[in-house]
Amino acid sequence: MKIKSAEFVMSNSDVAKCPKSMLPEYAFIGRSNVGKSSLINMLTGRKSLAKTSGRPGKTQLINHFLINKNWHLVDLPGYGYARVSKSSKKVFQKFITQYFGLREQLVTAFVLVDIRHKPQHVDLDFMRWMGEHEVPFSIIFTKADKLKPNAILKHVEDYKTVLLETWECMPKYFVTSSSKTIGKDDVLEYIGSLNTNMESN
Repeated sequence: MKIKSAEFVMSNSDVAKCPKSMLPEYAFIGRSNVGKSSLINMLTGRKSLAKTSGRPGKTQLINHFLINKNWHLVDLPGYGYARVSKSSKKVFQKFITQYFGLREQLVTAFVLVDIRHKPQHVDLDFMRWMGEHEVPFSIIFTKADKLKPNAILKHVEDYKTVLLETWECMPKYFVTSSSKTIGKDDVLEYIGSLNTNMESN
């Protein structure tokens, strides 16, 4: 799938105010410093579509972007150790759970994980929550350019080992690098195939 157009639609903290259209949505979420904005910009081919920052936790709203006039990319606040007050964190984590619970347009989520690290409890706990609430998701491993190929394979296998202790199978996953555009075509082709399947049903 080629990205021909990508435009900002709206930001808000109220799921009820999200776009009323029934266009399919794909939500991106991960820890506060996982490189989510860079990944979104890489996928869309727009250098500043999503705001990047050296300060973790900058995204604190539900951000909708209209892609190719026929689907929405949704940028959700990061979980983990964002440098915000506890009260603020509770507010936007509440609307994250509301988004996943109420948004019928959601096709699947992409949970971003920094491939440089061993499996982190905060990521595993979030994936467990997604599974318990029957929210479909895939894993996007980010920052693959920081590791050698053998290390990438090992870290993916580490995740498989941990997840398969409680999951029947490993969720679909992608290995990416925003700076090297690794994995871009794989992620976009997957989204394109899901859109095509919905159109044919």
